[in-house]
Amino acid sequence: MDHVIVEIQDPVGRVVLNRPERRNAMSLAMLEEIEAALAALASDSRVRAIVVEGAGKAFSAGHDLAEMLDRTPQFYDELFRACTRAMQAIHRTPQPVIAQVHGVATAAGCQLAASCDLVVAADDARFGTPGVKIGLFCTTPMVPVTRAIGRKRAMEMLLTGDTIDAPTAMAWGLVNRVSPAGELREAVLDLVDSITRYSGAVIADGKHAFYRQVGLDEDEAYQVTEPLMATAAATPHAQEGFAAFLEKRRPVWSDGVS
Repeated sequence: MDHVIVEIQDPVGRVVLNRPERRNAMSLAMLEEIEAALAALASDSRVRAIVVEGAGKAFSAGHDLAEMLDRTPQFYDELFRACTRAMQAIHRTPQPVIAQVHGVATAAGCQLAASCDLVVAADDARFGTPGVKIGLFCTTPMVPVTRAIGRKRAMEMLLTGDTIDAPTAMAWGLVNRVSPAGELREAVLDLVDSITRYSGAVIADGKHAFYRQVGLDEDEAYQVTEPLMATAAATPHAQEGFAAFLEKRRPVWSDGVS
């Protein structure tokens, strides 16, 4: 890959946006590589969690505007289809995907962070949807951002184009944890450790169920989740968990985690 670096440091797979000279602006090629990288890591049994980060001084400043000047309608269709595929691939990936954000995460960069399952940000990170300032309203970034922070706050970001700092992003629900910039990687690994002590199969099933129900009304959500939970209760993972709790011991999951 030319624009993305994929690293595996068991149990973590890393997708590193690698255009630091462009503040990791997302070209069509980069978006296609992000989707391919996620697919590769999804099928790797060593990978229990995936971290998305940016090389250099920024997470990502959004789409590559130089690539978007004076192009055909067909190119724009292809570009935004690729962007949507990359974002939705995060939700289809069985492992939790964590954004490790430093510097700026703006426009499609903010979209990428908001699309991740979890976000850990450096205390000097900033988030924004500034498309209104350049005549291209951030309509696709608004999808995950609105779902993360709600209508009023999302509209404020979208209409003003102003950025918010990491503490505000956490208070609004866009970020899970804020860390001193020099300790960001360790903060992400601490979160990874909190997740990977549990069964990967159970995590994957739970993540899939979460995204199936999250946009539904309450009745529809229960129609999805009730049979999933009833089926899961009979699985070896659940039965081992029940027994371990009653016997006051650590569970030993069938996928090797204890």
